[in-house]
Amino acid sequence: MMQEIFDNYRPYNDSEVPEAVQRITENVYFPEIVRFIAPHRDINDFAEEFKKIKTVDEFQSKIMSKAIFAVIQKTIKELSYSGLEYLCNEKSNMLISNHRDIVLDSAILQAIFYSNNLKTSEITFGSNLMNPQLVVDIGKINKMFKIIRGGTVREIFINSLNVSEYMRYAILEKNQSTWIAQRNGRTKDGNDKTEIAVLKMFAMSSKKPFAENLNELNITPLAVSYEYEPCDFMKTRELYISRRQIYSKQAGEDLLSILHGIKQYKGDAHFSVCKTVTLDELQQCAEQPHSERFKTLAEIIDKRIFENYKLFKTNYIAHDLLENKADFSINYSEKDKKSFMQYMEKGLSKIEGEKEELRNIFLKIYANPVKNCLKK
Repeated sequence: MMQEIFDNYRPYNDSEVPEAVQRITENVYFPEIVRFIAPHRDINDFAEEFKKIKTVDEFQSKIMSKAIFAVIQKTIKELSYSGLEYLCNEKSNMLISNHRDIVLDSAILQAIFYSNNLKTSEITFGSNLMNPQLVVDIGKINKMFKIIRGGTVREIFINSLNVSEYMRYAILEKNQSTWIAQRNGRTKDGNDKTEIAVLKMFAMSSKKPFAENLNELNITPLAVSYEYEPCDFMKTRELYISRRQIYSKQAGEDLLSILHGIKQYKGDAHFSVCKTVTLDELQQCAEQPHSERFKTLAEIIDKRIFENYKLFKTNYIAHDLLENKADFSINYSEKDKKSFMQYMEKGLSKIEGEKEELRNIFLKIYANPVKNCLKK
């Protein structure tokens, strides 16, 4: 029975790869995908080679790693990373990350793992994104497993329990690390905060005491930093509208965000694997009143992420513009400031709304990481 439940969430097994590969090659968008990841290849020759892929590892090594490195090469000036010493192939971790881009946060992480001979992780993937079939096939071959969004209170509870049980099974039984965002959906305003509900979900799948329960998951925070925030102007527009009414996504908006995030220039980017939460820290959480345990754990994770941000000149400029000060001017030049302001005004000119409020929202996206670092 449990395996049947897992089948509703899990990535593809190797036995399911050939049929998925066939569907991908037959999709109308396949030629466009080939032109992006292998622009100099003949599409028919690429298709024939692609059809020979039989396993998840082959797909990740021969296709996805090349696709991700192509995105990095085209849209990131310099990719840096740190903290890989906290990981090893003999132990699996619950990687909990701040989340800025729908696809790239986890995808770039996999490229970093691949290039450093670390096993790639399984990745949470919202059910709202699992459409059309092409996205499902590419996602599930790439070790993505489903998080079901929405539903009644009972349905949300059951789905959370099932996902919790699957992740614990992946870590403890499959020796497979998993990646999950620290909150439901992307951070839109740059203010990364761990949702207590996510941490409670981790614990749902075990009846062991608090510290022992969570310690066996090896909770490992991850800090993701971009010089230019993916979809920054789209996020600004959404936040502006959300102040006035309930924001309703248009059909295909998530897919548009995925494509825009992939193609947008991101400047420098840094990924930092943080130190795993220790048993001592979890025991300190367990000593708190029951209502405070997960809150204390969230604070530990947030502190790890804030300490491991890499702040860029865009962050410092935005903070100083927002505060009308020059506190961090040592980190940028007047030319940098002018360039960033031109970038901001050009993007905001395409958004309908009160310009000063839009500027305020936009600047906070970049300034909030600085404010969080000041709190650490």
